[in-house]
Amino acid sequence: MGDLAKDINSKFENNKVKALLNIIYTANWITSCQNEFFKEYGISPQQYNILRILRGAGEPLKVQTIKDRMIERSPNATRLMDKLCSKNYIVRLPSEYDRRVVKITITNQGIDLLASIPKNLNRDLLKNLNEEEAEQLSNLLDKMR
Repeated sequence: MGDLAKDINSKFENNKVKALLNIIYTANWITSCQNEFFKEYGISPQQYNILRILRGAGEPLKVQTIKDRMIERSPNATRLMDKLCSKNYIVRLPSEYDRRVVKITITNQGIDLLASIPKNLNRDLLKNLNEEEAEQLSNLLDKMR
């Protein structure tokens, strides 16, 4: 089991400082694990999130709606979508009434990619927690925000 003090060879002023640094350290660890996991599929965790949002919506969405629904707010969401377009995972649908409005939809190729990605990544990241501990962690993080 990990111990932040040992992992970064440091002592902490108090438990609140240790908790905050532990959250940041753990967030970076999760990001690293996710980047490594998705590398095999040629996408980033943020691109995966966009594809899941579009699949779940079941209809084309405005770019701003996608940005609003993203877990990790990304100022470069348009660039992420450009890459997904170039890989034929999503398609831009310009409005026939207002050229400023563009909706995005997932392609069959994008749906197939999602189907090929195992669902076990997040379970593996939380394998050391039981259901009750996971709920407690989630509640504490909600309380913090």
